[in-house]
Amino acid sequence: MTSSQMMMISFGGAANPPPTVEYLVVAGGGGGGSERGGGGGAGGYRTATGYAITAGSAITVTVGAGGSASANGSDSVFGTITSTGGGRGGIGTSPYAGASGGSGGGGAGNAGGGAGGAGTSGQGNSGGAGYDPDKALPFGGGGGGASAGGNSGSTNQGGNGGDGSSSSITGTSVTYAGGGGGGGFTQTPGSGGSGGGGSGSTSAGGSGGSGTANIGGGGGGGGYSGGSGGSGGSGVVIIRYANTYDAAASTTGSPTISNTGGYRIYQWTSSGSITF
Repeated sequence: MTSSQMMMISFGGAANPPPTVEYLVVAGGGGGGSERGGGGGAGGYRTATGYAITAGSAITVTVGAGGSASANGSDSVFGTITSTGGGRGGIGTSPYAGASGGSGGGGAGNAGGGAGGAGTSGQGNSGGAGYDPDKALPFGGGGGGASAGGNSGSTNQGGNGGDGSSSSITGTSVTYAGGGGGGGFTQTPGSGGSGGGGSGSTSAGGSGGSGTANIGGGGGGGGYSGGSGGSGGSGVVIIRYANTYDAAASTTGSPTISNTGGYRIYQWTSSGSITF
């Protein structure tokens, strides 16, 4: 998968184009940290109504890819709206702290515990801190989610990832942008937050679970003895508008198109374009 997927969307050929659209822009989730790692932070989550359309003007759309193990996710963009990629989880062999992002990554389990990364205001929450009080039982913190911060690691357990936020922009309620769970040493791994967060691992050499594709969840932290973090899930861009306005004249890239509940809905997970 490339680091991002670029698209163009233009309004102007239709006799009755929509004056505004509603949008949901979810960035790619951060990868979980390796080696007792923290969970990856969820991709940034932004949604609103009233995005003004200028007929004939192209609007660039980018769908951010999820980060690989120990790497940040990529941004997603709709015109002037940018959702920031999720922060990677902290790494047990350094850097211990989780990275900042749309939601921040959890800190790694190490001597003293790595700090959780910061989330971006209006997009997500901070990751939880790693935990290791006696240098023997290290557990990573959970990555932050769109609606809640990640939990810190604790005695015998990795931190759970923060929960994501739900949207019904497609006509069905779906939860997006959950944080990944923290990994650690032998006992209980952190679970992924609702909204596609991957679970951590506490097995020797065990890999964290990956975030769910096109949901923007963070990857889970890896286990001890070289365990790899899980990859973050890719993002998504969705728009809708009242079906009293014209449908697009043409599209490329095979977006999912539906007409339900009084709305025309376009959902992109790969490169393409739309012309009205």
